[in-house]
Amino acid sequence: MSNNLLNNLKVIFIVFAFVACIIPFIKKLAVYINAVDLPGGRHIHNRIMPKLGGLAIFFGFLLGYMLFCNQTPQMISILIGGIIILVFGIFDDIKRLPPSVQFVGQIASACVVVFYGNIVMQDVSAYGLYLNFGVFAPILTIIFIVALMNCLNFIDGLDGLAGGIATIFFVTISIIINYTGIYNGLDASLSLIMIGATLGFLVHNFYPAKIFLGNSGSMFLGYMISVISLLGFKNVTITSFIVPILILAIPILDTFFAITRRLIKGESPTKGDKKHLHHQLLQMTSSQVKTVLIIYVINILFSFASIVYVLKNAKLGQIIYIILFILVLWIVLTTDILFDRKTIKDDIKKKVKKKK
Repeated sequence: MSNNLLNNLKVIFIVFAFVACIIPFIKKLAVYINAVDLPGGRHIHNRIMPKLGGLAIFFGFLLGYMLFCNQTPQMISILIGGIIILVFGIFDDIKRLPPSVQFVGQIASACVVVFYGNIVMQDVSAYGLYLNFGVFAPILTIIFIVALMNCLNFIDGLDGLAGGIATIFFVTISIIINYTGIYNGLDASLSLIMIGATLGFLVHNFYPAKIFLGNSGSMFLGYMISVISLLGFKNVTITSFIVPILILAIPILDTFFAITRRLIKGESPTKGDKKHLHHQLLQMTSSQVKTVLIIYVINILFSFASIVYVLKNAKLGQIIYIILFILVLWIVLTTDILFDRKTIKDDIKKKVKKKK
């Protein structure tokens, strides 16, 4: 076993053990400050649940930063931005904040990364195309960070779902980093730290969950995913913009469908409902575990396609992507993710009767 692999496993294990051990204390803190999720409404759990899992993940990230990362302006900006989103998330976990206030926190954390850390999506190279964003680069980067925060927030609806998806992303990026020969980049260190942190959290969050991520956790995971993706533009660890996006195809598509569905109904995009992909699959399987594992498998297949695309054969990776998107399209057309099929059928029947 190579020294590099041993060092990687050491980082993961230390952070994993730390997060897994502190969560029982975080649970007590969550209950004490009333950062809990009550049953009923859109929630499918039937008892009061603590939801400061994001704080445990952040503490794991902080430990990893102190032990394994250098103190650079980039790293400090990531830390400050993480603290900002965590604080806003914790307040939201205690007492629900208006979406506009949450949005302010998301923008603020993104601005720190962009303008202080100078982590900017300056250009994009994908499928032979090259785009330089010029003066629009900071704005597009902020939009990218905020969008991924909300994608993870939207998908966080079942035990172990968001944490597992994030773990798959971090593992995939780590594999790509190692096989491309980049071992000492900040994105490499952060990916390993976040693997340990999310795995430590999943010990307590996989069904039946003992603690939830909360908005503090889902937004922080989205934030770290976006930052690690952006760091890839600084070196050759990720060869195109499309790769990190496609690794997260499921939460991104689910967010797109949710916003589209609500706009079609004339509702606010921020209004919650029970029509997400995981809700649809849950109706079909009647099992949280089966539903989460199905989404894991689909996500792993997207990750496999990304690894093939980057490391082996770009055309084969594209073929696998196309097959997976056809699968997702089939799921969309056979469920109520975009439209209420029963309502559409009833409307068609009414129109047919009127014509008769």
